[in-house]
Amino acid sequence: MKADARKAEERRCIVTGEVGPKEGLIRFVIGPEGTPVPDLGERLPGRGIWVSARREALETAIRKGLFSKAAREKVEVPEGLADDVEALLTKRAAGALGLARKAGALVLGFEKVLTAIGKGEVALLIEARDGSEDGSRKLEAALRTRNSGAGKADVPVLRPLFVAEMGLALGRANVVHAALTKGSMEEKVMADLARLESYGRQMRPVGS
Repeated sequence: MKADARKAEERRCIVTGEVGPKEGLIRFVIGPEGTPVPDLGERLPGRGIWVSARREALETAIRKGLFSKAAREKVEVPEGLADDVEALLTKRAAGALGLARKAGALVLGFEKVLTAIGKGEVALLIEARDGSEDGSRKLEAALRTRNSGAGKADVPVLRPLFVAEMGLALGRANVVHAALTKGSMEEKVMADLARLESYGRQMRPVGS
């Protein structure tokens, strides 16, 4: 990617003042009612206001009135915005998993994931937040062994979703271990799951 293209994909956080890739931030626009509207798809019209994809960054922006400062107008922040953003990030991450499954780019279950690791097919290991720690340790150890032997960089491991959320997204119960295989789905799925994990989780799925 050329330097100009990379620069176009970077934005400045209104809280930290740091410039970074868009994938690590959340875009907001000011809606017709003067409230900040999260725009995870980055398609809504209007000037974008960017906040680092961390709950504490958004809460700081709310507490210090930084949306009003960035928009140069009075902005009313609705109660529960931080929770609403978490819910939207969760829905988007779950949707990305569902798309990967339909595209045949997702491997489910401990044994199948272990086999995919052995074949060097795994681009991302996905573990349920409330899943088996023993199983996760074994899969991560297998990844390290495989990659060190092949002289490759470590495969990312993410835990953005709970077991119930993974099961709902994938249409089957008790999904704890999953792996995204290498291919065209890598960039989107990894970005959506990484942004949710970066944001942090305070909410639990209904019924958990």
